[in-house]
Amino acid sequence: MSVLPTSKPAARTKVSSNRIAWLTPSDPPGSFPPVDAALTEPDGLLAAGGDLSVERLVEAYTRGIFPWFDSGQPILWWSPDPRCVLHPRQYHLSRRFRRTLRQSAATITFNRDFASVMDACAAPRPGQPGTWITTEMHDAYRDLHAAGWAHSVEVWDDGELTGGLYGVIIGRMMFAESMFSARSGGSKIALAALCYVLDREAFPIIDCQVVSGHLLRIGAELMPRRRFVEELQGSTSERTAFVAWPTAPIAARELA
Repeated sequence: MSVLPTSKPAARTKVSSNRIAWLTPSDPPGSFPPVDAALTEPDGLLAAGGDLSVERLVEAYTRGIFPWFDSGQPILWWSPDPRCVLHPRQYHLSRRFRRTLRQSAATITFNRDFASVMDACAAPRPGQPGTWITTEMHDAYRDLHAAGWAHSVEVWDDGELTGGLYGVIIGRMMFAESMFSARSGGSKIALAALCYVLDREAFPIIDCQVVSGHLLRIGAELMPRRRFVEELQGSTSERTAFVAWPTAPIAARELA
């Protein structure tokens, strides 16, 4: 999310048509302006319009761009500067949380119930007037999941889904979108499992997109957009889908 790596709030942004690029659904998927053309206020707003096809979303992510908009708005495309990123090995596990993990009976699965994770991430949250995971976004990311690009991490306790997260992986880059907790610590366990797998597979960073105090406290850092794009180009030079998830559930205590 925070999304954690990013639970983004609803994107209540006023759009000025004479300051950003406007796309149509018929424009080629890669018809985005350079990311350095993004606005500084609001930070990172680059373009509007287009569609949420699998092809356009994959193009966007490989260029350091992601969609984020509120219900009733056009599709808005963003590339903030700086970018919030997390190195999988630097995810900070407090001593208290490690103790919680050692005592936990939870198990973690991968891509077992993507739709339920998205539903839970889209549910209303205290202090947030709406959700950016609209029906349109929900459908688009389910299509991405079916195509092998979007993935979910699920935390189970007594057969109940108690936490999770989802995001997009292209090549060796994870673009985290949102996470949730139905029980205290659920999202932290999901993130710990994600970092465990991606560190093992030598992923350099996880893109957390939008900075928050919570993300910084758990080890995330701010990276200048230019450097982030350089990292991105190296990590997504081969547009391969990620398939190296554990096939059997992981016990939460193994992450401590």
